[in-house]
Amino acid sequence: MSDFKNKIIVITGGANGIGRCLTRTFAELGAHVAFLDIDREAGEMNLLKLKELGSDALFYHGDAADKAALEGFAASIKEKYGRADILVNNACKGLGGILSGCSYEDFDYVLRLGVAAPYWLTKLLLPLFGKDAAVINISSTRAEMSQADTESYTAAKGGISALTHGLAMSLSGKVRVNGIAPGWIEVGPWHDENFVPSYTGADLLQHPSGRVGDPTDIARTAVFLADPRNSFINGQILTVDGGMTKKMIYAGDEGWSLYTP
Repeated sequence: MSDFKNKIIVITGGANGIGRCLTRTFAELGAHVAFLDIDREAGEMNLLKLKELGSDALFYHGDAADKAALEGFAASIKEKYGRADILVNNACKGLGGILSGCSYEDFDYVLRLGVAAPYWLTKLLLPLFGKDAAVINISSTRAEMSQADTESYTAAKGGISALTHGLAMSLSGKVRVNGIAPGWIEVGPWHDENFVPSYTGADLLQHPSGRVGDPTDIARTAVFLADPRNSFINGQILTVDGGMTKKMIYAGDEGWSLYTP
């Protein structure tokens, strides 16, 4: 695996879930990790873990949807490290959709968190990026497919996918910009170490890979995209979903039926 010794890796939403896995993966590879999260307790606990791994880590407590928090985070990175090498825009959440009363304010918040924040933090860090800098945006397969009542999250993920190729063109020659679209990733153990997943056989078999994804699948993909040896990959979204979005199913296939009351 790649060596990121003394590289400065910036990650939003780094206290829990995929973000926590990302911080620890890069720390284990020798990087110094700066991360932003709204969860102070989990962030401080993760900071201690990163330091145990040898990372000269930075935790900034704040909401990525808040412009002032992003600016404070960027200022702290500049003061502590003087540069940034890799930015992973990971922070996002959904607040439902049109069927559950997702308000204008809720929808606006999710778009600020999932689209405006990645844009603004990338802009803030531009003066700190040097040779081989890369931005990695965490999108989702939900940018291309939906369940009902998920419009806030789906719109944010569609937005960050489009932002990815937009930034790749604007920053051509200075910063590579790519994205990752995770499918079903079990994040439970990366929130609560005592969490025990439970799946049906169908949950596993609906994935051609035969399993549900793990945050380490996403972290390994981020490491791949961050590696300057892969510089010919630019402006792309890599789907990491065990093949689930490629599986075509008609009624009657593999015992599947749509229940209609």
